Amino acid sequence: MKEALRTMNLLWRMILVHLRATRLLRRDGNLSLTGVSVIKLTTLPTDIDILRHMNNGRYLSLADLGRWDLVVRIGVFARTQQLGWIPVLSQASATFRKPLVVGQRFELQTRMIGTDDRAVVMEQRFVRDEEIHMRLITRTRFVKRAGGIVTIDELHEQFGTIPDEVPDWVHGWADASRLASTKQQLPSDWT
Repeated sequence: MKEALRTMNLLWRMILVHLRATRLLRRDGNLSLTGVSVIKLTTLPTDIDILRHMNNGRYLSLADLGRWDLVVRIGVFARTQQLGWIPVLSQASATFRKPLVVGQRFELQTRMIGTDDRAVVMEQRFVRDEEIHMRLITRTRFVKRAGGIVTIDELHEQFGTIPDEVPDWVHGWADASRLASTKQQLPSDWT
């Protein structure tokens, strides 16, 4: 039952974020590719774990809301729908600093910080009282509904060049933690 409540909670939050982002897009026009998306959230009882702070997995689920808000507001969502492209999270690195507890209001700030040879790199921050509680770096690739991967050149052609502010350590992390291509076998062998 609790899992069903958590799922519905996220679904309603996603619908509300989408509606708000669409309204802001219509009212204000596209957010720039370097713009920061900010959504205000509250830590709900369904977000916490037994230790009474936000569950580490919930941060990742809520981060989806921030990425969704950003792609709608910069106009990427509508255009990728027309092109038949689907964004897929390929890597994430989370750093937890301070807990969020029930009832606390916070901001989820999201922005693109650049691209590498394969993906769009975003930074997300969970901020309360102007202080970062958690930071997430993600890499997102786009796949084509018809099959295949969208190249970075294709992305730049559609949306313009995304200024590159990706720190060197992020490139190193992405290379070091990358798994084999889905076209290759990758057995789970612990030996």
